[in-house]
Amino acid sequence: MASLRWLVVGTGDIANKRVIPAIESEPRSRLVAVCDKVEERAKAAAAPRGAAAYTEYADALKSPDVDAVYLCTPVFLHVPQAIQALRAGKHVLVEKPVALNYPEARQLVSEASRSGRKCGAAYFRRFAPKYAMAREMLQKGEFGRVVLIRMAYFSWFNPPKEDPKYWRVVPERSGGGPISDMGTHMFDVLIGLFGLPETVFARAETLVQPYAVEDSSVALLTMPGGAQVVASFHWSSKTWSHEFEIVGTEAKVKWHPYDGESVLKTVGRNSVDVTTPNPGNVHAPLIEDFVSAIRENRSPAVTPEEGAKTNQVIDALYRSARERREVAIAEIAK
Repeated sequence: MASLRWLVVGTGDIANKRVIPAIESEPRSRLVAVCDKVEERAKAAAAPRGAAAYTEYADALKSPDVDAVYLCTPVFLHVPQAIQALRAGKHVLVEKPVALNYPEARQLVSEASRSGRKCGAAYFRRFAPKYAMAREMLQKGEFGRVVLIRMAYFSWFNPPKEDPKYWRVVPERSGGGPISDMGTHMFDVLIGLFGLPETVFARAETLVQPYAVEDSSVALLTMPGGAQVVASFHWSSKTWSHEFEIVGTEAKVKWHPYDGESVLKTVGRNSVDVTTPNPGNVHAPLIEDFVSAIRENRSPAVTPEEGAKTNQVIDALYRSARERREVAIAEIAK
């Protein structure tokens, strides 16, 4: 098979700092086109790499030189653009979350299953060494019975309206605030390790920021088997933290910072720092897996079905916050 020829759509930070370099470093891949509605941005990303620059997505999809599309666009564009790509005969990898909501995510699942093309969700943290470490510990029973999973993220996010990232605080474009934007990665890890929760109870408020999405949220989730999850996501503090902890009857692990290169592992009362080196570009394993999935005619590591599960959890959390009650995950499938 010749090199997989990529079109990258959207030229924000993720595309320029991670996705395009990951494609360039993947020996079976080649960047052939970039699309952005702002011509200067498209040319700035494409020209140094000898790639074609497009401002119209439909025109870019018509190119016979494109095999696969990576969507780095705002969330409200993910499903419509992914469906366009699949119908144009292209493989497609979609940034997180895959959709604005669960029904929209299911549309993508249906289209991908009919298309005969590969479709994946860009939840790159499933490739992290610390994720593999936690999976191995679970498989070996090292935690004993897992009783608590704790996750937290807080920072300050208040972009001016002219900021290219302002769409993240517009609910019609982003789907929500930090629950959707930051929580999505952490819920994907939770689902990958433990499956879907059974119930959720959440509060989502806008306490200090001048926008419509929530800036502060807390949630309690119950997992199959009874393990409790405590989650909090905030864009309302000028301090910062990003952490994930799994607590069992026999052992626990703590990721803090969440994307750092060490894990604090505790067995009984004895703790040790375990080094878990990240790749130089955390998107590189994601791209490598997707190319291998195409070559080997298998599913990518994170399928649209898996991506939709995170949307299902997020929808349940927002419903719980609106209705001020506990919501069963099964309600969201109806």
